[in-house]
Parts: sequence; structure tokens; C-alpha cells
Amino acid sequence: MRRDDTTRLGRRVVMLVDNAVDGDSRVQKTARSAADAGWDVTLIGCAHVDAERRWRLGEAEVRVLPLAAARATPPATAPPATAPAVVSRPGGGVPGPEGADVSASGRGAGSRDGSGLRGVSGLRGVSGLRARLVARGGLPLRAARLVRRPVEHAQVRYWRARLRDGAWRRLEPGLWDYERVAGPVVDELRPDLIHAHDFRMLGVAARAVERARAAGRDTKLVWDAHEWLPGARPRRDNARWLPAHLGYVREFAGHADAVVTVSDTLADLLVRDHALPERPAVILNAPVTAASEPAAFEPSAPDLRERCGLPPDTPLLVYSGAMAVQRGVDTVVEALPLLPGVHLALVVADPAAAYVRQVVARAARHQVADRVHVLPYVPHRQLVAFLATADIGLIPLHHWPNHEIALITKFFEYAHARLPIVVSDVRTMAETVRATGQGEVFRARDTADLARAVRAVLADPARYRAAYEGPDSPLPGWTWEAQAERLDALYRRLLTPTR
Repeated sequence: MRRDDTTRLGRRVVMLVDNAVDGDSRVQKTARSAADAGWDVTLIGCAHVDAERRWRLGEAEVRVLPLAAARATPPATAPPATAPAVVSRPGGGVPGPEGADVSASGRGAGSRDGSGLRGVSGLRGVSGLRARLVARGGLPLRAARLVRRPVEHAQVRYWRARLRDGAWRRLEPGLWDYERVAGPVVDELRPDLIHAHDFRMLGVAARAVERARAAGRDTKLVWDAHEWLPGARPRRDNARWLPAHLGYVREFAGHADAVVTVSDTLADLLVRDHALPERPAVILNAPVTAASEPAAFEPSAPDLRERCGLPPDTPLLVYSGAMAVQRGVDTVVEALPLLPGVHLALVVADPAAAYVRQVVARAARHQVADRVHVLPYVPHRQLVAFLATADIGLIPLHHWPNHEIALITKFFEYAHARLPIVVSDVRTMAETVRATGQGEVFRARDTADLARAVRAVLADPARYRAAYEGPDSPLPGWTWEAQAERLDALYRRLLTPTR
């Protein structure tokens, strides 16, 4: 999209995300396309970086703020933990029950272990004993976790009973770090619209909107739900994480003037979970295409096959994206002995990451390490061209709620690279592949069935690539340009004065 009128010029959009921006293609594409359409866009990331970072994505300004700054922010004032809806001053401590302040580290006055469970008989004693035993080497980590879990479950029950959805203030007080760091910056920018990416920034945005409205500015809030939180895998090994974040989202979801998300199934789940008055707009995680950004697809863009050092006639599978056990790459490695001569490229954020090293070690145990190539990410606007010289794109996900409900980013990237897709039988992607004929489906975690699917595609690749050609091709609708038009229309609707 490009600036095609002057109606939006001077209207400021602030986008918020809980990461360092680079590596998050949806966030980058959203910011850049909105700025190209004429909005004055500032994208604010919060991450564990040493100092603030600034750069530009096209016409959009990017600022990544260091979360460590939250630790240096002195407590001031903030809403009581019992309040269901809040307007806070950024940088404030979080008064909890009995008036104790909860610092950014999550440790309230008089609560040595940060649980805040003063007056709950026995729980602090158990937690404190566990900490002392671990410190002295008297309790193995596994046993420490077994002791900790009942304590954490008790914490959840106690604070949920007292504060209902507001229990996150005690169970996950680190969420206030994002408020302390980003809140003052948002207030200084005085946005007309705040676009909160994913769940952690929803409360930050909602409180900023309420402060703006209290000051007489009619700021709008768009919540971009990237995933279904009840189906998310907890980020940490504790029982508090999921119930705390679910309560946090329930508290603030109703503050959004509009919600967008990544799939029709997730849109329906959000309506059900939060009684939304309007069904979320679906903005697919589709790639930027060569038609709109030809410079990003020049022949000088990197070539996956060349990076692997492979000739054109060597079968090459590619997996591109985050690496974790539940993403099923182990199944692919274990299938390679059943696929003589077939190579695997892993395109990952950090080739030296611990789990990546584990996968490479597994390949060595199966005596296929010489056929596994680990490569770093390329800029997302070059990724489609980079992938195009492979023979098959892999999506070997295990069954997990969030894996079932959407076409993920790599699905669209493989499709625009005209790659046949071999996908596990996770619902939405398996149904789509069967309907379009663009690939084969295998049973998740079934090594032999994955090998069968790969052999079927390699035997007749043209049959599967044909799904991307002709009038029935799904590709025209699977572009970021089409998604950006929808988002621009939503912004205009929210920011057009009504008479």
C-alpha cells in the first residue's frame, strides 16, 4: 500500500509488542504497511536488550525499550489490586491486598518468596523451606519442582478467590514491567490509536487509552490476538502462568474498540471467550509478495540450495521457523534414514541454540548429520525467494490446541515459494492441504507416515505445484497486501468522526 490521500496524515498510531521486533514478521509487516498507507506509526517493542534501539521500517519508526529499565523505576502510585478496571500511572508500584506494594520483581513487603501469601497458613513455610534446601544442595531440581507445584496451585486458588481476574497482579506481577517501560512513552506520543500485539501488551494499551480519555483525547484501541491463550503452552514451568495471564486478558479484552486475529476459528473462539460484541477481523499471517515489493525478490537474494551446497537434483526438504519439541522436527530427523539421499534444511533464528544442537546431535545418532543443514534467518521480505529452491516445505507439528486452529506464517511462505507442503494432521492446515491439493498430510509424530508423504511428493512434484497455478489458485488471497487493505479500512472506520 502507498499513501493515496491526505485524510490519515497526522493521525498517530502506536503499536506495542512484547519482543525485540526483529524476527516478528507479522508485527513488522503491520507497522510498515500502515505507515505506507499514510498513518504516522511508531512501533514500540519491550525486550531484554542492553539499551534502547531505534530504526525505521519504511516510514514507520521502531523503538525497542529495555525491560531492565522497569527495575530502576521507583514506585509511585498504581491502582488497587482489587479494582477490575484500572487507570494507572506508569512507573507505579502495585498495591496489593493489605496495602503491601508489589515491586517489579514480584516481591511484596513482608513476602520473602514473592508469593504475597501473608496469612495463608503453612504455604510460605513450605515455599521458604524448598528455597533453602535447593540453595544448600539438599533438594534436587526435579524434587524442588514437585514441592513447588502444590504451593503454586494454592497461590492460584487463594488469589483467584480474593481478586478473581485481578489475581494476575499477585501471580504474575512481572506484567507491570511492560507498563513501567512502555506506558510513559505511549503517553508522550499521544496516539489517536493504539494497536496492541498479542496478550501481554493488551493491559498496557488499555490503561494508556483510559489515561488519554481522562485527559480528553478519544484514543482507540485495537487488540491483535496472535494466538488462543487458553491453548498456549505455558512459557514457564509453574502453575501460576496460565491462570494469571487468562485473568489478565479477560480483564482488559472488553476495553478494545476492535479485535483482529489470525484465523476464522480463532475469531469464533474469541467471541465465545470474551462475549465480544463484534466478530474480530481476520488478518492472515500472509507474506509480502513480489508483485508489490520486486526489489525484495531480486536474483541477488540468498538461495537456500546454494547455502546448503547442494546441486539441483538433490532432494531438499526445508523447515523454517521456531524450534521446539512440539514443532516436530525430531520426527523429520528420525525419518531421514527412511529417505536415502534426501537432505533437510533448518532455517532458524539461532543456529547455536540449545534445542537446535539437540536436533543436530539426534541426526548424528541416526547417522544422517551430513544431510542436515542449519542456516540462520534471512530478512522476512526475502524469505519466499530464499525458500523457493527447496522441493518440499515441512510443517511437522504435534497436536496442540493452537496448532489446530490457524494457517501459520510458514504455511503461506511455503505456498508463495510454490513449494509442495507436507504437514501433520493438525486440523486447519491438514484440511486446507487436502482441499487445495498442494501437498500431503501425515499422522503427527509418525516417522514412517512422514516418510511416505515425502516420497509421494518427490515422485510427482508437478502435481502438487499445480495447485498454485490457474484461476483457482489460493495465492491472490494469501498476500499481505490483501490483509493490509483490511487493516487500513478498520483504522479508517475507527478514526472517522461520526456525525
